[in-house]
Amino acid sequence: MHVFYTPDISSNEYVLNEEESKHCTKVLRLGIGAMVYLIDGVGGLYKAEITGEHKKHVSLKVVETKREYNKRNHHLHIAIAPTKNIDRLEWFLEKATEIGIDEITPVICDRSERKIVKEDRLYKVITSAVKQSLQAYHPVLNPQISLSAFLKQTNDSVKMIAHCLDNEPRQFIAEVTKPRERYTILIGPEGDFTGAEIELALQSGYKPLTLGNTRLRTETAALAACFEVNYLNR
Repeated sequence: MHVFYTPDISSNEYVLNEEESKHCTKVLRLGIGAMVYLIDGVGGLYKAEITGEHKKHVSLKVVETKREYNKRNHHLHIAIAPTKNIDRLEWFLEKATEIGIDEITPVICDRSERKIVKEDRLYKVITSAVKQSLQAYHPVLNPQISLSAFLKQTNDSVKMIAHCLDNEPRQFIAEVTKPRERYTILIGPEGDFTGAEIELALQSGYKPLTLGNTRLRTETAALAACFEVNYLNR
């Protein structure tokens, strides 16, 4: 079944925007009577029938609605240093969305090789993965922020920072938290966090985290953390 992202849906009648209409009629070649799914990004999953066909405005009628579709029992927020090769960050966003993630924040660290990200492009990657994996919830993509500013933010989650300093005590995710909680996990740049950044995070209430004995790339570490949290909450 084909899926369309419709965050502004508010009734049983809906018209796809020009971009989605073109994709529907020209790429997917769907016509009147075809059934599709609509997702609103906040838990709503709608089964709809195409009632009007036009390359710029396809009309739909909702025939079935599900609320809180596949709602997770936890909340995962990963704050990740953008990779120099933006394709690697996009890969993480795509796979994390498929596995399950609620919030992402690009954080700029002392050793970050990329200082600016194009949030519109990253948002599109997430949206595409949401549709592909039939997720009714669209992860939140926050604006990029410096690590120091991010650490000043308050939240009620279990806060963790993954780093590679062997001389510092670290624990696995399952050792510092339990299921059905809110989690915030910091993932640093390729050169890792500096000692000063780690100390600042610890002073801000973050728990030191290990993701295993091998040295992981930034996007791999972030995805490993995402998988561990979802596995913990099965």
